[in-house]
Amino acid sequence: MNCSYEQCAPINEAQCWSNIDWKAAKRYVGSLQARIVKAVKQGRKGKVKSLQWLLTHSFYAKALAVKQVTENKGRKTSGVDGETWQSATKKWRAISSLKRSGYKASPLRRVFIPKSNGQKRPLGIPTMLDRGMQALYLLAVEPEVETNSDGNSFGFRKQRSCADAIEQCFKVLCRKRAGEWVLDADIKGCFDNISHEWMLKHLNIDKPILSQWLNAGFMESGKVYPTLAGTPQGGIISPTLMNMVLNQLQGTIEEASGVKRGKHREIRSNVKRVSVIRYADDFVVTAHSQAFLVDTILPCINEFMSQRGLALSPEKTHVRHISEGFDFLGQNLRKYNGKLLVKPSSKSVLHLMNKLRLTITKYRSSRQDRLIFQLNPILRGWCNYHRHSVAKEVFCKIDSDIWLLLWKWACRRHPRKGKYWIRARYFHLRNPLMILIKIIKLR
Repeated sequence: MNCSYEQCAPINEAQCWSNIDWKAAKRYVGSLQARIVKAVKQGRKGKVKSLQWLLTHSFYAKALAVKQVTENKGRKTSGVDGETWQSATKKWRAISSLKRSGYKASPLRRVFIPKSNGQKRPLGIPTMLDRGMQALYLLAVEPEVETNSDGNSFGFRKQRSCADAIEQCFKVLCRKRAGEWVLDADIKGCFDNISHEWMLKHLNIDKPILSQWLNAGFMESGKVYPTLAGTPQGGIISPTLMNMVLNQLQGTIEEASGVKRGKHREIRSNVKRVSVIRYADDFVVTAHSQAFLVDTILPCINEFMSQRGLALSPEKTHVRHISEGFDFLGQNLRKYNGKLLVKPSSKSVLHLMNKLRLTITKYRSSRQDRLIFQLNPILRGWCNYHRHSVAKEVFCKIDSDIWLLLWKWACRRHPRKGKYWIRARYFHLRNPLMILIKIIKLR
C-alpha cells in the first residue's frame, strides 16, 4: 500500500507510516540520484538544481529522511526542544513538517565528549526537525559530492572505509621507486573553524537552508551563543559539508607538483610527483624529497587551508622518512630494509589496554558473564579493525596482558583460595595444559 498525505486520515496516521512502501521509496530516490549524477557529469548545473529541488520536495525522500533520523544511534537523544520522534504517529507527522518555506533552524544543544588526549570536544545536537531537514538535503547533495570528490578521499563516504585508505597508502609506498618522504598532516579544529563566508559562496547547496544551519547558534547552560565559524559537528550533513570544503585538496597539490591529468592517463611533467591520501581531516602526502615537501607542497597546502579559514595543527603535522615510519588511522606504516609493513600503532594498543583496564576495574565486583559481555565487543572490534595488518606479535602480547588482568581480577575475588581452584572455576579451555603452564610461570 502506498500512502500519501491526502489519502491518510488523522486517526490512521500510525497505520499509514507502517504501510509506506520503502522499496518503492528507495527506487524513486535512487533514480533521482542517478539522474543527478548524470547531469553533474554532463556539466548541466541548471538540471542538477532542478532535480535536487524535485528530490527535496518529494514524499518518498522526506519519508526516508525521517526513517534515517529515527533509526540511527542518536534517535533517543533530543535537542533543545526535548522532542523525539519515537511513535509511528509522530514519524508520519514529521514527514509533512519537512518544508523549505518557513523553516528556521533551532540552536544546537552543546555537550562535551572526551578525546583520546584527555581534552574534550564540543558536540552540537540538533533538534529532530533540523536532523530531518539535514538528512533530506543530504539525499540531494550527496550524489553531486560523490561525483566531484577527490579520488583518494575516503572519510565519511559510502562504500569507503579506513581499510581502503590504508590499502591506498600501501599501494603508494610499497613500490621500490615510491616516494620516501611522508607529510603526515592534521587540520586543527576542522569542523569548528571552516569559514561561513567561503561555504556560502562556493558550496553548491541551497544557500538559505545552509545559512540557517550555519548561523543557528548553540545553547549552553541555558544561554544561546552565536556560531561565527565552523559547521556543527553533531549534524548529519556536517561530514559531507567538510568533504565539500576539502575536495579540491588533491588536485591543488598535484597541480603544484607538476602533474597534468589527461583524458585517459596522467602526464608526469615533474619527476617529483606526489601522492595524496585523505581521510576526513587527516591526510598523507608522499614525495621523493623532503625539501620538495617543505618548500613547495606545504606552502601550497597552507594557502589552500587559509582560504577556507583553516590551518594545519603544528603538533600533529610532521615530515618523516618512511624508514622512521608514521601513524595514520591507528596503523603504523614503516619500511624495514626496503619492505613496507603495516602494524597497529603503539597509541592504538595503549588506548585499547587502558580501555580494558577501566572496564575490568569498573566490573571488578560483577559476575564473570557480565564482564565477558563487556569485554568481547571491545576486543572483537579492535581485532577486526587490525586483522589485515601485520599484527601477530601485537595480538599475542595483548592476549598475554589480558590474561594477566583477568587472572588478577579472579584472584582479587577469592583472596583465600588457591590458584588451581581459581583456574578450575574461571578458566575453562580445551587445552588446560596451557593454563597450567601460565600458572607455573607466575610462581
